[in-house]
Amino acid sequence: MEKKSTYRLMISGGGTGGHIYPALAIANTWMELHPGSEILFVGAIGKMEMQKVPEAGYKIVGLPVAGLQRSLSKENLSFPIKLLKSIRQASKIIKDFMPDVVIGVGGYASGPVLYMAQRKGIPTLIQEQNSYAGLTNKLLSKKALKICVAYPDMEKFFPAEKIVYTGNPVRKDILELAGKREKALSHFGLEEGRKTVLILGGSLGARTLNQAVLKDINALNENYQVLWQCGKFYFKDMLQSLDGKGYNHIHLREFIRKMDLAYAAADVVVSRAGALSVSELSLVAKPVIFIPSPNVAEDHQTKNAMAYVQHDAAVLLKDADAVGALKDNLDQLLGDEERCIQLGKNLHALAKPNAANEICGEILRLVG
Repeated sequence: MEKKSTYRLMISGGGTGGHIYPALAIANTWMELHPGSEILFVGAIGKMEMQKVPEAGYKIVGLPVAGLQRSLSKENLSFPIKLLKSIRQASKIIKDFMPDVVIGVGGYASGPVLYMAQRKGIPTLIQEQNSYAGLTNKLLSKKALKICVAYPDMEKFFPAEKIVYTGNPVRKDILELAGKREKALSHFGLEEGRKTVLILGGSLGARTLNQAVLKDINALNENYQVLWQCGKFYFKDMLQSLDGKGYNHIHLREFIRKMDLAYAAADVVVSRAGALSVSELSLVAKPVIFIPSPNVAEDHQTKNAMAYVQHDAAVLLKDADAVGALKDNLDQLLGDEERCIQLGKNLHALAKPNAANEICGEILRLVG
């Protein structure tokens, strides 16, 4: 059968940057390979994809679906109603758009959309970012045709014959850091010759990382320069904590948009271990201290980090130990140049730079 030149793709999911940015990387790569195709995103009303996807130039529709709260909550009483309504709406969206294939990237919206696509006989593909698969993807995998994973040994979650080890797709600017250091230092107002520590707690922020910086802030300001993404939830409080204190080498940001420049400027990175962060950092190939969040399903951030630590490709600092131990870990790491170089090399050896193209290849095989 002759392959078409244009296609109709539906991409569902979101909720966090770890789901949204891989989805956008897939969409951008697909449009480069197959210009003229149509892509429709389906997200959850009120979640960040409803803003980020239109900013990237794609159309998105929202479903009222929400997740179950782990604790007893009255919000859980409305869960079945929202789910059933979302399933009905997903059915109509699929009927109106008539996609050639539906891609699920995780997040609340992916469940109803892939469920209805599979019932209608439309090919579905799952992109699982984490080293520990969530319940929804495990259920959907039974009828999905392909499952693109970011970690090896995922057969314990998915049918082995459906798995393709592609890695996580990342933004293209992350792949092109060479020669950007001087521009990066200028962009953030950083000094040449002073070690740069990049602190990343995600777009919303991470309380432990912020508290760890504040605990050691005098020493950090004296010995290094810190580019610190504290997150939107904590920005005002962190700004107030620094106000008038004369911390000239602490560069606070609510959110860093030019992540390629932030990575280019960094000598070491301190980060949570969300799936996208781990995949990006493997391409950046800088020494990394992972502080996994303990407040995620199945402790999957620790599992993400350990997949690299066991290859001597990163340092693990437990969340419970981070406040009060951050400076010592930085001093130890940055005081050993050979160790930094080796960590960067080991990390880069685990990178999958062609993930988006490989996933698009799998999509094409499904619809072609």
